[in-house]
Amino acid sequence: MKALIIEDESVAADKLEKMLLEIDPSITIAGKIGSIRESVIWLMQDKADLIFLDIQLSDGISFSIFEQVAVSTPVIFTTAYDQYAVRAFQLNSISYLLKPIRRSELAESLRKYQSLRAAFSIDFDSLLAQLQGRDPGYRKRFLVQTGEKIRKVEVTDIAWFTVLGKGVWLRTFQGNSYPVEFSLDGLEAILDPAVFFRINRKYLVNIGAIATMTAWSRGRIKLELKPKADDELDTVVSIDRSGAFRKWLNT
Repeated sequence: MKALIIEDESVAADKLEKMLLEIDPSITIAGKIGSIRESVIWLMQDKADLIFLDIQLSDGISFSIFEQVAVSTPVIFTTAYDQYAVRAFQLNSISYLLKPIRRSELAESLRKYQSLRAAFSIDFDSLLAQLQGRDPGYRKRFLVQTGEKIRKVEVTDIAWFTVLGKGVWLRTFQGNSYPVEFSLDGLEAILDPAVFFRINRKYLVNIGAIATMTAWSRGRIKLELKPKADDELDTVVSIDRSGAFRKWLNT
């Protein structure tokens, strides 16, 4: 298991690392990070199986991390935060550990993680909304960069997202392409599911981008998108998603 420790007190981070390795020597500590900025950069480039997250970091409240990068990794909170926040955290986290952390409670949290990891997923937008007293909503726009230029792209202008090499790119209805700092899994979590559907491992499409649909082999559906995909053989709805796709279109 690969664990990331986000904690701005080096003594606390070292102590947590030591306890984790004593409980389970097979754990790999992927990193120890002390700020929101460093956490965002790390999470854009790498992924852990489990995150230990302190609430108050050196440059602010750590929930802002998840406004800047899509993360579905399970989290164990390590905090001395007030009781109201603790109750909120219980809604979406594996557990929380009040400082000073006790070895027995840490071990129990790890056991809980192991039992839930196959199906565990955290909705950080909803959690952040609960803390701020607002509706979570869905992503409305993306900041994209090409060279030295940064621009915003409204979600309503995006026809589809696709995996290209090791990254993900969006294509606008006008035919422009830009890289985005999200995985397709992360995009699914922040885009309106009534508008966007993941048809296979490579494409997440806007319903408005579907030009035609053709019956394909083994019950699949082949889509022609607008603008056209670079390889139209990549726009076949996978077998395991075909039923959900038909249901999505009929909603």
